[in-house]
Amino acid sequence: MTGKHVTPAADLDAFHCPLCGTYAKQQWFRLDISARNTNYQNIVDRNAEFQGSHCSRCEQMAVWFKKQMVYPITSGAPHANGDLPDLVKKDYREADAIAQLSPRGAGALLRLAIQRICKHLGQPGKDLNKDIAALVANGLPKKVQEALDTVRVIGNNCVHPGQMTDFDSPDVVRSLFALVNFIAEKTISDPKAVETIYESLPGTAREAIKRRDNT
Repeated sequence: MTGKHVTPAADLDAFHCPLCGTYAKQQWFRLDISARNTNYQNIVDRNAEFQGSHCSRCEQMAVWFKKQMVYPITSGAPHANGDLPDLVKKDYREADAIAQLSPRGAGALLRLAIQRICKHLGQPGKDLNKDIAALVANGLPKKVQEALDTVRVIGNNCVHPGQMTDFDSPDVVRSLFALVNFIAEKTISDPKAVETIYESLPGTAREAIKRRDNT
């Protein structure tokens, strides 16, 4: 296992599967595709035009043409954080689907996803710079503030949802995917986990804590 996301690539024998999201060993096949026949052979041929990478975890296959993944249609970004609001997940997945063809479009969608996270956290969601300032004033952790400002600056100081910029490149977009999940983890997932643990305490203990805090 690995803690760092490994983007699928044609020269790797293990990466995070684009179909199940798990880091797993990949078995490569040469694909023979014609108008009448489609099959695969257990032959490692890294120079073949068509290849298949078979995931040892989910046992599904990704398809590659000239070392570029053509199925599933994805940038290979990490799966969206499961605690993200549904609209943010939708933006994230759409960005993932178009990132290879349109990094600028994917970048705009990811900045929109960040705006929606800010709105989920109680901000207007219209001006990223102002939203960040308000969240910082409310005690936003410094690392999350740095991540949010990184999104804003990467967008060439874009402050409105969905704005596009020529600065977005495939490398920048990959960073934006990671930042969306990082921000979600620190602002949504971690507090949710703490709340779950706190609520599991005996009622008498929670009442004692409330009395202490009210004194």
